Amino acid sequence: MMSGAAALVVMFAAYLGGGCLALLAPSSRSARGASAIGAAMGCVAALGVAVRVLVTARPAELALPTVLAGAGGLLLHVDPLGAFFLAVVAIGGLPAAIYGVSYTAAYEGRGSLGAFGLLFNVFLLGMSGVACAGNVLTFLIAWELMSIASYFLVMTEAEEVETRQAGLWYIAMTQFSLVTLLPMFLLLAPGADRMAFADLRAGAATLRPQLRGVVFLLAVVGFGSKAGLVPLHVWLPRAHPAAPSHVSALMSGVMIKLGIYGLIRVAFDLMGGGPAWWGALLLVAGSVSALLGVLYALMEHDLKRLLAYHSVENIGIIVIGLGAGAILHSYGLHALATIGFAAALYHTLNHACFKGLLFLAAGNVVHQTHTRNMEEMGGLIKKMPQTALLFLIGSAAIAALPPLNGFASEWMVFQALLAGTHIPRPEVAIGFPVAVGMLALASGLAAACFVKAFGISFLAMSRSAPATDAREAPASMRFAAWLLAGACVVLGIGASVVVPALYRVLESVDGLVRDPSRMPAPGLWIEAPQALGHLSPILLAALLTTIVAVTLLVVSRLHRQPPRFADTWGCGRIAQTPRMEYTASAFAEPLRRVFAELYRPTQDLTVNVHPDSPHFVQSITFTSEVTPWFEQVIYDPIIRACRAVAVTVRRLQTGSAHLYLVYVLVALMATLASVWWWP
Repeated sequence: MMSGAAALVVMFAAYLGGGCLALLAPSSRSARGASAIGAAMGCVAALGVAVRVLVTARPAELALPTVLAGAGGLLLHVDPLGAFFLAVVAIGGLPAAIYGVSYTAAYEGRGSLGAFGLLFNVFLLGMSGVACAGNVLTFLIAWELMSIASYFLVMTEAEEVETRQAGLWYIAMTQFSLVTLLPMFLLLAPGADRMAFADLRAGAATLRPQLRGVVFLLAVVGFGSKAGLVPLHVWLPRAHPAAPSHVSALMSGVMIKLGIYGLIRVAFDLMGGGPAWWGALLLVAGSVSALLGVLYALMEHDLKRLLAYHSVENIGIIVIGLGAGAILHSYGLHALATIGFAAALYHTLNHACFKGLLFLAAGNVVHQTHTRNMEEMGGLIKKMPQTALLFLIGSAAIAALPPLNGFASEWMVFQALLAGTHIPRPEVAIGFPVAVGMLALASGLAAACFVKAFGISFLAMSRSAPATDAREAPASMRFAAWLLAGACVVLGIGASVVVPALYRVLESVDGLVRDPSRMPAPGLWIEAPQALGHLSPILLAALLTTIVAVTLLVVSRLHRQPPRFADTWGCGRIAQTPRMEYTASAFAEPLRRVFAELYRPTQDLTVNVHPDSPHFVQSITFTSEVTPWFEQVIYDPIIRACRAVAVTVRRLQTGSAHLYLVYVLVALMATLASVWWWP
């Protein structure tokens, strides 16, 4: 059997080899094939490393000395926590690699598919490197590879103004994340030559409580901006729709989870948790993100932008689990805390599967109809039946309908929140029920949103010529989506086996699991230590299957007459037209009115009358636009300030070489002064 170090070498060699072969390929077709083969082999090797570490609980390690030996060189160290997120990368990356073979054929003649293949493999390499990093240098290099490669992938259709704006927002926020993470790691490190995570763990134990709090806040901001926590999410609904669909699936299903990984690694592994306010901050941030994400998704008509906002919602759900676990852990309820932490890990894996599935299914639709506007779709279930079924499975999973995987992980998050009743503190007694209510509201609105997304896109009559002429997507694209659909079903029905494995992952994080012998074993039921309830997904699936089968049998016995087909009533019109259908705007209008104070929509009513008489109206035009108000409150002043600073700084560009040398000297002196206090 291949060793862990050898498997890591194969993984990185496959990514690099696939990318280089794609760049050097003589044709676009061979470039697409080389990129997919390299990415697929790398994902299979990554999954092999992850499974090996998770099964044996023995870390895989590989040291690669570099010229930066003082910083520890490149160190790969895959422990069970890193292995779990490496598995998430592989599970999301393999279908995306297969999907891209046919999807990227549409870009032939519009750009270099060799460069695209290189960037795609580097993107996967960077994400895998983040999960495998064993020191700060390796983590930051992999983090930047992931960020820069994904930026250029987002800019694939750079000729579009919307894409360029999305890329600008994305690169600004991802570099803001890096700027936040650098001081965080510097505060944790006990010395410039001690940057391994084991050294940071030892250094964190000696930090004063105030500095630990600063490190935690920097981690929340830095990793939260990558994960998409409100209000740091502004790049996400812009960048994800602009990217090619299989890249969107990776960014939304996998990349943002590495922000969650970084937060867990720093806050709970390196620093071992903290006071109750850490968990309270996460609980508030998660609840707000979950609710606002789904509320703004409801107002969207762009199918991919709607899915992007739901990533904000689901990141919120994950952070709710982390927050609940952190609060319970701070009060010494370690057994109950594992429910929240395990729920966060489980929803991380589940979201990677059903969000990847939804983006790939949406990509099938965009590939065939050449539009992301749901108002121009309709009737696609007749033209693209497999894609419709795939999107329906993903919709049911993200709406947390049993027995699919989204239901099991959200049920665990609710269990973690209900466990807050064990804490006899009034502020906790208020906070946990409020979080339960916000999560319940977000779950209900998510179901309504995907009724809209599926119904408007796939049901009724086609609203445009491209939707009328649509055909099923190529076989490789459907196959990739079916892989994720199968994962949604397996992870949902097999939750009672997956959850105990997640408890074992948590055992590798010092202090999170105090008594491993009390952790539940695999069986028919999802069990949590001292939990308020139990769930058996297998029995639930069997019950639902039985109910459906019995219902169909009874209906077939009671109605033996053959069905009669007739036209539906058309409100007195001779024939039905697409204008008679329910629209996405009409579906969302009641909720827009209910939450009008939150949305604060801008409205405009224009009435055009006949030039000869104002009593004869020629046309009435009503427009309403929802723009997130917190973007105007938070980011508009920042943008204005940055522009003002840029105008001022530009005056320093005098063209004088002597003055530039003075600038370099001042910067050097400032750098030396900053190093002076470093131990």
